[in-house]
Amino acid sequence: MHPLENRLGYKFKNPLLLAEALTHPSLAYESRDRHFDFQRLEFLGDAVLQLVITERLFLMFPNMPEGRLTKLRTRLVSRDALARHAELLEIGSHLLLGKGEENSGGRHRPNNLADAFEAVIGGIYLDSDIDTTRCVVMAHFENSLLEVEAQPVEVNPKGQLQEILQGISSNGPAYFVLSESGPEHEKTYVSIVMWEGNELGRGEGRSKKISEINAAKNALELKRWRTSI
Repeated sequence: MHPLENRLGYKFKNPLLLAEALTHPSLAYESRDRHFDFQRLEFLGDAVLQLVITERLFLMFPNMPEGRLTKLRTRLVSRDALARHAELLEIGSHLLLGKGEENSGGRHRPNNLADAFEAVIGGIYLDSDIDTTRCVVMAHFENSLLEVEAQPVEVNPKGQLQEILQGISSNGPAYFVLSESGPEHEKTYVSIVMWEGNELGRGEGRSKKISEINAAKNALELKRWRTSI
């Protein structure tokens, strides 16, 4: 069994579908004897994910209007969200890349990870059926769906902080990465948010974006801008 199948909780009946889902277009371009890459499966997987997540949200929130349901779905299937799911599955370590893409860090590029994740879902759908695919998707989105259920209205700490500070001064906050640690596929970032020469907060996360969001949350809790006025 392929190591990725163990993490997915699904074994492909047709292993070629998994190989196709993990083949980046750069390899297909460089290797003239290869006739596939993950783009077609990505196209299919995107549609399957949209359907499965839309269906789940529709049932979870029976009274929620279409506009808010759309925003929740966007949170769950955004490029960043799908890249995080791919990181948890360690999809990057199994990608088949051309030399140029490999050398430029393509194995860890969020777009590649998100595309490959969608392609894997598309492959599972072709290899099985919609009910099986739904089960696989739900298993990997369980925590994300619980977060959405607990907090259906998205909080934007960076936006909140920006609005508060620009109400005081024309200067907005600035974010800086203090450190990054851990292996390439499992890095932890620590960021700080500065304003008018003062550190307002700091936070960490599995991506720069998440560490900045957590720094903004920390700043909103500490309210250090009050002592800077």
